Amino acid sequence: MQNLKDFSESIGEQFRDLNGLHPGLWPLLPRVIAAIASMSLVVVLGWFFYWSAQLEEQETGRIEEEKLKESFKQKMQQAISLDALREQRKLVLQYVATMEKQLPSKAEMDALLSDINQSGLGRGLQFELFKPGQLVAKDYYAELPIDIKLTGNYHDMGEFVSDIAKLPRIVTLNNLHLSTDKDARLTLDVVAKTFRYLDPEEIAAQANLKKEKGAKK
Repeated sequence: MQNLKDFSESIGEQFRDLNGLHPGLWPLLPRVIAAIASMSLVVVLGWFFYWSAQLEEQETGRIEEEKLKESFKQKMQQAISLDALREQRKLVLQYVATMEKQLPSKAEMDALLSDINQSGLGRGLQFELFKPGQLVAKDYYAELPIDIKLTGNYHDMGEFVSDIAKLPRIVTLNNLHLSTDKDARLTLDVVAKTFRYLDPEEIAAQANLKKEKGAKK
C-alpha cells in the first residue's frame, strides 16, 4: 500500500507547477499525455476536415463507377440485340427477295396460267373447267383464283398436284373435292390460287384506296 501511495504521489508531483513552464520542460508523463492528446486532436480534426471528405469522395466515386459499369452493360446488351436485329432483318429481306422471285409480274401471268393448264394436259387429264376469277388486290400483291375441274385417273391427278407444287411460281390448291361421275371417272374440283406482285402504279392506287376508306370512317 505504501508503494502504491508513493507511486501516486510521484505521478502527482509531475503534474504540479506546470503553469508557466514550456511544454518541453514538463516531466515525462505530462509530456507523453500532452503528445497523445495532441495526436488525438490532429486525428479528430483530420477526420472532420480532410479524411471524411476523402472517404465521401471515394464513396461517390464508387457509386459512379457502379453506374458506369451498369450503363456499359446495358449498352453492350443493346449492341448485341442490335446486331441480332440486323441479322434478322437481313434474313427477312433475303426471304422477301426469294418470295418476290416466285411471284410473276403482270405480264407473266398468262404464261403461268398456261403452265398450270399444260401440267394437267401433260398428265393426260381432261379439263372440264378452267376459269380464272376476279383478281383480288392486296397491299403489295394480287391474288388470282382459278376454278378448275379435271377428270382422269387417281395416279395422274396425284402427279398433276405434284407438278403444280414444283412450278417456279407460287400456286396453291384449295377446296379440293374428289368425286366419281356416272361413268366411274374420277373428277377433281379445285380452286387454284396464284399470286403476282403489283407494279408501282397499282401499289399507289391501293394506298390511295386505303386512305379513302380510312377517311370515310
